[in-house]
Formats: sequence, structure tokens, C-alpha cells
Amino acid sequence: MPGAFFSEKASKVAFGENDMRKRILAYLKYIDLILAHELPVTASFDYNGEYTEKAAKDEAPTRKDYEKLLETHLAQISFFAHERLIHLMVTILFALLTFGLFMLTLVLSLTMEVFPTALLILFLLLLVLLVPYIMHYYLLENGVQKMYRQYDEILKRIRQ
Repeated sequence: MPGAFFSEKASKVAFGENDMRKRILAYLKYIDLILAHELPVTASFDYNGEYTEKAAKDEAPTRKDYEKLLETHLAQISFFAHERLIHLMVTILFALLTFGLFMLTLVLSLTMEVFPTALLILFLLLLVLLVPYIMHYYLLENGVQKMYRQYDEILKRIRQ
């Protein structure tokens, strides 16, 4: 039972349930549904992926509705771009530490008679941590890029 060893939040992250991943994917889907006219522009968003309004067939969104959506979307872009920057810095730090430790292990193993097993284990642990950091950064990068395309589409609809 994961909860016996970790706090509830730590066990969710450690065992695969990532709140930030859920949040960005749910938000991207929400905007996609609005742009596909499956949700009204005025629908409110819940980070569990639930929406409060269904699409009204006879209501056309107004320019003001799209302007309000654009304002909210810009705030979300700012939030996720900041998150992306922080994760880029952490990912680069882990990559540099991993590479540096690999080089240190390699140099010490060639110059010493005894192989530095502890350094190799530490290198492998950092490598195991680096892979999820890269995967999460990939999600954030692609998510923000998609948000930029959504922004352009909302702008296009405002100008029509």
C-alpha cells in the first residue's frame, strides 16, 4: 500500500498520478473543445477535465467572449511557460550532474585499482531520475507550443 510509506500527494507522484500532467492535458482539451464548437466559449473549466456547460447549438460566441477567453488563455500560457522554464533548469542540472558523475566514474575507474561502485550506483540513480524529468519537460514544451497555436486561433476568431 503506497500511502503507508508516503504522504498521499507523494504517493500519487511516485506511483504515476501527476497533477501537472493532468492539468495541462485537461486544459488543452478544454480549449480544443471550445475551438471545435463543442463547448461554448463561456464554459467554465475544472482541472479534473469537467465542464459546467454543454454547447448551445443556437448561440454564436461574441467577440467579447473570445476576448475574455484570450485573456484567460494568456494567463495559462504564462503559468505553463514559467513551469516549463523551471523544469528546463532542473532537467539541465540533472543532465550535467549525471554526465559529470559519469565522467568522474570513468576517470576514477581508469586510474584506480578498485572500481568506484558507489559512484556508479549514484550515476545510475541520477540517470533513473533524469528520464522522467526529460519526459515531463517534453510534455510541458509541447503543451506550451500547442497553447501558442490555440492563442493564434483565438486571435483569428476575434478578428473575424
